[in-house]
Amino acid sequence: MSEETLLRVEVVYALPNEQRIFNCVVKPQSTVEEIIRQSGVLKAYPEIDLDNNKVGIFSRTVKLDAQVRDGDRIEIYRPLQADPKEIRRRRAERAKLEGKADPVTGGRVDTQRKRS
Repeated sequence: MSEETLLRVEVVYALPNEQRIFNCVVKPQSTVEEIIRQSGVLKAYPEIDLDNNKVGIFSRTVKLDAQVRDGDRIEIYRPLQADPKEIRRRRAERAKLEGKADPVTGGRVDTQRKRS
């Protein structure tokens, strides 16, 4: 197979303190899962479980059987530590209790608003 028909892709895994990029040269019909297994990222980070970790290409989630294009960046996502919606809800409730938010709307306190 000539080098012209091969694709160059990256496999990326990020931790809070580091980001590792694994450069790969693969066949055009390779799937995301095949490329991840070939890259060596699973040996470097045994905590990655492809049954649980989501994967994506350029920040868009894809399935493991997705095809790639030349120059794609395959990203392996870690599970969220907390639900972002729940965190925002708690922050809004705390702001209401502390008087930093309007108790009716939940928005910022409007100092120009007439009180009845």
